[in-house]
Amino acid sequence: MWFPSILLAAISNLRFPFELKDDQLQAVEAWIHNRCVGSVIFSTGTGKTEIAFECARRMADIVLATNRSSTFLSTEKQMNLKFFTILFLVPRIVLIGQNVERLIKYGLSAEHIGIYFGERKDIREITISTYQSAINNLDLIRKADLVILDEIHLISETASEYSKIFAVIAEDPNKGVLGLTATIDDTDPKYSTIMSIAPPVKKYMIREAVNDGRLAKPQIIPQMVKFTIHEQAIYDDTSRRIRELSRKLGQFNPGIISMMLTKGGYRAKLAKSWFENVRKRKELLSTATNKLYAVIKIVKEHPHEPIMIFSETISSIKKLEEMLTANGIKANVIHNEISIRDRKEILKRWGKEFYPLLSVHTLEIGYDIPQVRIAIIIANSSNVNQITQRIGRVIRKSIGKNDALIYIVYVKDTKDNNILKIVKSTINMEESKTQLKLPHHSGQRRMSEFYS
Repeated sequence: MWFPSILLAAISNLRFPFELKDDQLQAVEAWIHNRCVGSVIFSTGTGKTEIAFECARRMADIVLATNRSSTFLSTEKQMNLKFFTILFLVPRIVLIGQNVERLIKYGLSAEHIGIYFGERKDIREITISTYQSAINNLDLIRKADLVILDEIHLISETASEYSKIFAVIAEDPNKGVLGLTATIDDTDPKYSTIMSIAPPVKKYMIREAVNDGRLAKPQIIPQMVKFTIHEQAIYDDTSRRIRELSRKLGQFNPGIISMMLTKGGYRAKLAKSWFENVRKRKELLSTATNKLYAVIKIVKEHPHEPIMIFSETISSIKKLEEMLTANGIKANVIHNEISIRDRKEILKRWGKEFYPLLSVHTLEIGYDIPQVRIAIIIANSSNVNQITQRIGRVIRKSIGKNDALIYIVYVKDTKDNNILKIVKSTINMEESKTQLKLPHHSGQRRMSEFYS
């Protein structure tokens, strides 16, 4: 059926001021080969964003070069389509600006790039928005020819409100879908929808990237400390209470216990008490006196180098900031309660006016700080994605930087022991360089014309 000529897609003007690496090109080819559907699982610092832009450019060029009667487009779209539309979804507002800046840097005109969040509702050929904004306006997804899902692991089964995003994507079997993440366990049931909608097409993990010289070599430096007598007593008491409450609830799984909170009655009270004790223990592990003194000692050993310090609670990093100040060391704190403008100002002064930067989650996703090679982790998280992001902040390559120091400060014989194991397993993870076996779509997608 005839329809008006499609105007050139804005993304077709993409021009990198460098050559993409072989691993990046392999990821693009794998995604195209899988009919423009799937996730790219690449270590932080190996150029996932550039992979996404190149995938978008390739898909747009394929669409524009395809016979106008292609069944890739519905009849309605054939009659009305004038542009190849891309929706790039990110988890945080700060990442919107970063992606806009990159697109402009790579040759795109600002007039073709829209920003959609809060009071800004500017939809263009390429629209960058947050997951939350997309949930509030699902037509953003519905009308896009390609949806790019940054940090796709965040929209797992445990984030039920995000299921709407996948439901809308599933409405159109011809929509391009690209997921980006540094790590995801494809055997974990909570990622089952992701595996169905955007299965992995290419993996390139930390160990492989380090061996290829794409990332700085991480050196793990464990720093074991002990509780004070008073802290040990509190830890033992809260751990005993957690065990007792778990037995009474007949459950040790936090997710299931969380669901009990909404049901009221005696079990809800037990569940509430369970979480109160877990929070108390978590706070204790984050603020353990000897942990904080160990951090101060490490900082003093690197007096003129930017250092990234990750903890689990705002109260713990504020306490550490006070202790650093008392020891004559100027530091700064950055977290979600600090405005984007103030965060930028802090990052601008980091490594010049002060060196230790204390963070709770804020710098785990999306910030590029390649010049920083030292991280101190005092958090006791067992979240593999979170730990991978933290490691990724300091192993990005930069001029003169070939290695990175990752200090793990943990309390002996506690829940902290898990983090050291997870960090080591994350870095030493074996990944095959062979191409993944791509899923067969059994005719669900109608893009075969593009590959003949």
